[in-house]
Amino acid sequence: MAKDPYDPAHEEHEPDKQPSDMDGGPEEPSSGSGIFNRMLDRLLDLVERSGNRLPDPVTVFVIIIALVMVTSVIAWSLGISVIHPGTGEEIHAVNLFSGENIQRIFREMPQTFAEFPPLGMVLVVMLGIGVADRSGLVTTSLKRFVEGAPSSLITAAIVFAGVMSSLAADAGYVVLVPLGALLFYSVGRHPLAGLAAAFAGVSAGFSANLLLTSLDPLLVGFTEPAAQIVDSNYFVNVASNWYLMIALVPVLVTAGWYVTERIVEPRLGSYEDQPEDIDTDEHTITDEVRRGHRWAGAVVLLFLIGVAFLVIPEGAPLRGEDGGLVPFYQSLVAIIFFVFLLPGIVYGVVTGQITSDKDVARMTAESMASMGAYIVLAFVAAHLIAFFNWSNLGLIVAVGGAELLQGIGLGGIPLIIAFVFVTAIINLFIGSASAKWAIMAPVFVPMLMLMGFSPELTQAAYRVGDSFTNILTPLLPYFPLIIIFAQKYQRDLGLGTLISLMVPYSIAFGLFTTIVLIIWILLGLPLGPDSPLYYPS
Repeated sequence: MAKDPYDPAHEEHEPDKQPSDMDGGPEEPSSGSGIFNRMLDRLLDLVERSGNRLPDPVTVFVIIIALVMVTSVIAWSLGISVIHPGTGEEIHAVNLFSGENIQRIFREMPQTFAEFPPLGMVLVVMLGIGVADRSGLVTTSLKRFVEGAPSSLITAAIVFAGVMSSLAADAGYVVLVPLGALLFYSVGRHPLAGLAAAFAGVSAGFSANLLLTSLDPLLVGFTEPAAQIVDSNYFVNVASNWYLMIALVPVLVTAGWYVTERIVEPRLGSYEDQPEDIDTDEHTITDEVRRGHRWAGAVVLLFLIGVAFLVIPEGAPLRGEDGGLVPFYQSLVAIIFFVFLLPGIVYGVVTGQITSDKDVARMTAESMASMGAYIVLAFVAAHLIAFFNWSNLGLIVAVGGAELLQGIGLGGIPLIIAFVFVTAIINLFIGSASAKWAIMAPVFVPMLMLMGFSPELTQAAYRVGDSFTNILTPLLPYFPLIIIFAQKYQRDLGLGTLISLMVPYSIAFGLFTTIVLIIWILLGLPLGPDSPLYYPS
């Protein structure tokens, strides 16, 4: 999901227009699609009004921190305690307003922030991705992949490229979505169908990928400390969901292809307009760009060969003393960094985007500047998790919640399904994947551990639920920008029209990814390297 809170396209909306005014004009009362769009508009108006009443995510965290501190006083004064299921030790609520803890909060504030696990991992990865993105390598890779696909596979190629675009965070929104519309238009198909297919792949398929992305270390950074509320020595691999995420890619591509060609495109019909300001030269790939792309590919190949030599031989530097691969897994963040940084530099040099070391420094600086909102969010999230741990409220809620769920008989796969759809609903109101998981992980990871589910499985279920409703909420930061892209081809298009295009994708993606998750559990398949499904409760 997009993390950038800034949305330049938002200013282009006329302030006196409501979504219903932008929906493409009146339709016949008997039209089923017209009735559906009107009902959908009413629902989205409610969602938008409710969502706009929420404060900024940073403020939400501050409010939750205050609630945690007040709750710690109440729980402490009531003498609330639980028995730790692992050690049998009695765990008491701790008053965060005690003199000792007030001193701790002030004294350890820099340490609490600096040692926040996601912070270093995400910033390191984004340094490499920033060079690859700003040199033009990411954009060129997306363009070449989609344009090189056979015409019969163009829809599947667009969806697949959208899913894979999460490697570069938001690049898919600004590159692939307008490119999908342009490609469909250039071959005589409805451009809005191409736009919808790209948008679905980029946004609703955000969690899945054939490769590890910056989202993997980001989520693990929340999952591991949450798991350590129950088991202080628990380690969560950065690649803990990799196998499942790989399996979801063909499922999402197939579902996206079917919905586009069998539902969305037939509903749109033929496209007869001649849009203005469509710059096909913007997407032209020159010989120089192709040469740079080939050199970048060669660098990636050579680097991966080098990594293989560091991992495969017996006694290799990235193997443990026992021959295990834990050092390799712990090095994945650095490997991802170099996989983007090195080819990004080579591509930039060949194409002229990088002429000196100053350009590389500038690109990395710009990448870090774009992470400003995340760094602020990480500061408050780090303290929220720390306060949860210090107060013992996380463990108390986990034990109590597990006992409650056991008491009402909700467990096993129904519990996982319920968790997926609770996440999907919350996603309509809180767009940031890290913001949601920072709130949910300290409660649900320990709770489900005590129910016998591994932190890796809880994180996987979260990733499934966190994606497929992205395309339905106007609170997605890039949603207004998608409308602007679509209005190049249908000037009066508004929220209702766009959402009505995306609803079939959301239903299909949510249904089939949840089914895959259930099958994964039933077959007992590993979620990733050394990533179990169950935790011995």
